Order: sequence, then structure tokens, then C-alpha cells
Amino acid sequence: MDMDAFLAARHQALEGVLDERQRRLLAAAEAKVLGHGGVKRVSQATGVARGSILAGIKELESPRAAVSETSRRIRRPGAGRKKVTDRDPGVREALERLVEPVTRGDPESPLRWTCKSLMQLARELGERGHALSHVSVGVLLKEMGYSLQANRKTLEGASHPDRNAQFEYINGKTETALAAGQPVISVDTKKKELVGRYKNGGKQWRPQGDPEWVKVHDFVDTELGRANPYGVYDVASNTGWVSVGTDHDTSSFAVATIRRWWQVVGRAAYPSATELTIVADGGGSNGSRVRLWKLELQRLADQLQLSIRVCHFPPGTSKWNKIEHRLFSFISMNWRGQPLVSHQVIVDLIAATTTRKGLKVRAEIDPAQYQTGIKVTNAEFEAIQLKRDTFHGEWNYVISPIQ
Repeated sequence: MDMDAFLAARHQALEGVLDERQRRLLAAAEAKVLGHGGVKRVSQATGVARGSILAGIKELESPRAAVSETSRRIRRPGAGRKKVTDRDPGVREALERLVEPVTRGDPESPLRWTCKSLMQLARELGERGHALSHVSVGVLLKEMGYSLQANRKTLEGASHPDRNAQFEYINGKTETALAAGQPVISVDTKKKELVGRYKNGGKQWRPQGDPEWVKVHDFVDTELGRANPYGVYDVASNTGWVSVGTDHDTSSFAVATIRRWWQVVGRAAYPSATELTIVADGGGSNGSRVRLWKLELQRLADQLQLSIRVCHFPPGTSKWNKIEHRLFSFISMNWRGQPLVSHQVIVDLIAATTTRKGLKVRAEIDPAQYQTGIKVTNAEFEAIQLKRDTFHGEWNYVISPIQ
């Protein structure tokens, strides 16, 4: 049981035993023991008003006042300030109609499209005949089960009817390849990053009063530009490879990263490999509809003399790709609060990423230039040794080397 729950349970158990003064002094003593912020925590946990707790602390700190006749006086039953909802039974419903106007049947509420601050809510309630302070509004909202919350990314849009079936299909192909000792990699492009002394989300430990100074405006530095990290995550070995591109994120760049990973890491790790399985998103430079992606994979298959099996995730499900939560998420945590002042700093931070489960990452800068707008002709596309699976061939296919 945490401290707040413990406090609430103890005061609830003593509710019928302690008189008003004893309850106040008990709450004050617990607030003093908790130290900074104790008054607020005890008030929220027990329901004793902050003013009463502060008065109790004064009594504890002044022995003569604590034994005075005035301090021992107990109110008669029913005395004291009444709760807001007792004085104004309709205020709860009125507040709900302001906070959630559509679901509470008031779509024309003036606060529907505005930021609902406590002051603004109190002002709007006052205009509707419910007079209470912004502090009381906050207390009432908490009693009603409301809290300050940020947006949460959960809506993925319309899902494909075979979404789950494709997940199972990818899982089956992956397990089969791993059981046979064949390499399976998850690939994707991480979010593009501005290079320079720009604000980076998160916090880092620094001497007090000495934060890292960054630029006010996030305008692209014409000399440093952006960084395009493209990653390869080896599912079997829990290792990653990231190429930090300085040019455009194209299919050529994506396949060049896979090629570099195989030459440096993959070939030695899988000397008997006959097929490489790639799990990728449905869009971007490695999208299921991108012709250049398939053409570059054909060139890679010819060079490595490996069959390349590709399984794409359905549209709108990129977060399920293993590279997102087994590699990219840890990279983001590792460089939080750290300005990405150069491409080399980005590479160093990526390479320093580790986890308790043994993740190891290698990274390098890819300074090559990658042309955009390349068109793959019909003749070039028809020459690709592409064999589509019977189940969603647009997502699942094998590209074989030309003999």
C-alpha cells in the first residue's frame, strides 16, 4: 500500500473516534513528518482542509496555544463550512456540462473549443448562477474523477480487415526463419532530426542552474541540415545497425543500409544463410507499393546471392514493427535532453544505446547522395524476380537472385 492510501485508510478507521481537534492535529503531525509537500498530500488523502492542517501545525509548534481553552473547543454537530455540492446541488452537473459539453448534452457550450482553465470554468459557472472559486472548481473536479491529462496516441484510423491475420502471417514466417537459423531483420526510418543546437525533448542531469543552452527557433541549419537515421534490427541477436544519412531518405538509401549491415555484421553472423527475411512498414522508403524498393532489393539479392523475403505491416500499424520498440525507443531515451549538435554526436549517442536485455547498436554516417524522383520503368520492374505469396501478395513476397 502506498503512503497516500495508508493515510486515507488510517484516517477513515479513526473517523468515528477522533473529535475535530484530534483529527486536525493528527493530520498536522503526519504532514510535518512527510516534510515538503506534506500538507497537500495529507489534505488530498484524508479530506482535511489545508487550512485546518496548517492551523494544527501551529498548535503543535506552540504548546501554550495547544492547551488553551479556545483550541480545545469542538464545533457543535453540523457546524462549519458546508461542501460546495451541499450548498449548490446543481453545480456538479453544470461543471460536467462545461468540461465535457458534447457528451453531457451541451454542444453549444462556449467552452467547447477553448482551453478549460480553472479560472475560466469558475467564471462560466458564475455566469450560470453557481458562485465558487477556481480552487473549489479544482477540488470538485478531482472529486468527480477528473485529472489533467495529455493526448494519447491510440487511434490508428480504419484498420484493414486482415490486419490481425497479417500479424499472424508475419509471426509465422519469422518463427520459421529463426528456427531454420536464417536471418530476420526489422527495418525502418527513424524520425528525421534537426542537426544543431536545438531543443531535444526530455531532461538530463546537469549542475543546478546550468541548463544546456539551445536556439530559440527551430529553423534548419543550412550547413548541418537534417539527419535521416535508417535502422536494421536483428531479431535473433538483439542487435541494431543505424546508418545516419545526410541526404534524402530514399529506397536506395534504405537498401544501402541493409547492404552495409550484411557486409559488416550479417555475413559473419549467418555464414550459412540462404534467405534473408525483412519485416518492414507498409509506407515510406521501404513501402509495399514503392517500385524502387523492389528494384534495389533485386540488386541486393543478385549481389549477395540470397533470396530476400519481405513481409510488410498493414497500413497504420507501424508501431508494431519490432524495431520501433526494441531499438528506436531506446535511442530516443538515450539522447533525451541532449542537443544533436552534429552528425557525429548523433552516431555516438546511437552507438552508446544499451538495455538491460543486452541490446548492442552500431552506427555510422552515410555521407552518400541519393537522387530523388527516380522512375522505375515497366521493363525494369518486370525483370525483377518477384514471387508473390498467395496470402496478400502485395504485402508478402520473395525476390530471388537472377542466376
